[in-house]
Amino acid sequence: MNMQVPNVIAPASPRNLAEVGLNTVMMRDIFLKTMFRMNLDRATELSRALCIPVPIVQELIDLSRSQRLVEAMGTLHANSGNEMGFQLTDTGKARALDALAQSEYYGAMPVPLEIYRDQVKKQSIRNIQMTRQQLTGAMGHLILPDALLDHLGPAVSAGRSILMYGPPGNGKSSIANGIRDALGDKIYVPRAVEYAGQVITVYDPIVHSAAQEQQDDPTALRRASNRFDNRYVLCDRPTVITGGELSLDMLDLTYNPTARTYTASLQMKATGGVFIIDDLGRQQEPPQKIVNRWIVPLEEHRDILALQSGEKFEVPFDTLVVFSTNFHPNEIFDKAALRRIFFKIKIDGPDQEMYLKIFAMVAKKKKVPLDEASLIHLLKSKYPTIDNIYANYQPVFLIDQIIAICNFEGIPYQMTPQLIDRAWANMFVRDERIVH
Repeated sequence: MNMQVPNVIAPASPRNLAEVGLNTVMMRDIFLKTMFRMNLDRATELSRALCIPVPIVQELIDLSRSQRLVEAMGTLHANSGNEMGFQLTDTGKARALDALAQSEYYGAMPVPLEIYRDQVKKQSIRNIQMTRQQLTGAMGHLILPDALLDHLGPAVSAGRSILMYGPPGNGKSSIANGIRDALGDKIYVPRAVEYAGQVITVYDPIVHSAAQEQQDDPTALRRASNRFDNRYVLCDRPTVITGGELSLDMLDLTYNPTARTYTASLQMKATGGVFIIDDLGRQQEPPQKIVNRWIVPLEEHRDILALQSGEKFEVPFDTLVVFSTNFHPNEIFDKAALRRIFFKIKIDGPDQEMYLKIFAMVAKKKKVPLDEASLIHLLKSKYPTIDNIYANYQPVFLIDQIIAICNFEGIPYQMTPQLIDRAWANMFVRDERIVH
């Protein structure tokens, strides 16, 4: 599926220590900690670990040698292009241990927050222009009314907040996931960000799906890895999905007191992508309180986070937030909160015609032949018992039940009124009092 989006501008690889943008002492200490913790002794190895080009590593080596923290080992590695090896001096080891006592962070050089802000603008989710074809292509497995896409398309293209509400079992979660799939392109996610000397790790393999890395040919004149700043990882636009487990502290930085480093909040990890809050109203926190936490980010496209010291700072907020709830919005929000959610879209259950389309599509996909007598039995005998309320999940449920029964009975997949009755019996729990 070809997306009509501008090519995301890759962050340029720094050419010298000054362009890395960090305090020189901080860079030197991360370099020493990485040498010490990872037991590395060659510039090319350290370049990969620190995610900066070899010439900049060489600058750090020269700086550390001038301060008697690193020394040449006096031997060349024959199996690595006769590359000189280096090791920490006793003073260097002491400095590395002292730096580790202040922060256990080592490895990839972090990206200064100011530089990260510029990259977020270049790859903003608001730059995406979604077409009806792209959205329907990503949701081809769902049968959706045109009127729903009329509302959904502009909402996704705007990159603004969306509230989907309606009765359970009608595909709100599937639609939210379809929005994620429709985005399609890739952005650059920093491994870590630096603010006021503090390191905040951002890249998370659980949230971020990295593109396949291009391996360098050691004999090539141009290194592919230098095409962009390797302190970033090229990823699909991220998606964070939370449900009833969401709590407000997940939206703050997480501080590790042992390592003395920070982990980015969930919404910071979702920057440039989608944050889906499913089952709103099922969390321990009241929905109003959860939405209140988003008011500044949703209105001003910036979020305010706090360090352990209490110091607050701003990070960019560039995320399509999708709220999904089974409750009517007026039951769980005040008018001020509703005003701040840009699009409100009701996801209703299907009518009978749409229900039959879904049923036929699911049956065909699962290779269960349709039977007219069984469908008439379903519509005339079963649905009147629940006031003819149809839901999108029901065809899948009933056909899966029929398949399970056929497998158990050892008979070919088929549809009969009797099998419909057995499947229907498992879809609802009968109201009754259980005596203990």
